[in-house]
Amino acid sequence: MAGLNDYQPLRLMAGDKADLDVLSTVLQDAIAKIGDFAYVSAERRFAFVANRFVWECAGGRKTGPFLRVRAGIHFDDVMSVQFQHLRADARDAVIELLALRFEPGADGGGTVLLDLAGGGAVRLEVESINAYLSDLSEPWRTRSRPDHSD
Repeated sequence: MAGLNDYQPLRLMAGDKADLDVLSTVLQDAIAKIGDFAYVSAERRFAFVANRFVWECAGGRKTGPFLRVRAGIHFDDVMSVQFQHLRADARDAVIELLALRFEPGADGGGTVLLDLAGGGAVRLEVESINAYLSDLSEPWRTRSRPDHSD
């Protein structure tokens, strides 16, 4: 049975849609606050931190304990950011990340979409897919596993 002793910190990079799909899987059900998102236009970087569910240690188990870990994620080559159905000024609002998607545009660019529970989204207009994820903390135990049965 996978668990705390099986955890290995992740450091992942995404340079194309297939890589982004892997990041999406790893970040499914990550929890963050709106205030944890930042866009630094001068550096063309969008970054955030989130508490990600450690799916790779959950296995097929339905009961805990399970793990979460603090992860840092950033996207480079970002030309603009739009929040959809979110109040960017509600800094303490908690969001749940459902998926990352890519909509291709011209010349390798396009839109990275961060789909959120409740219908919100963050749209990143990017010159190219250029994303990084790093686990930042030691994992901690949690009893609940995200439920996708409904």
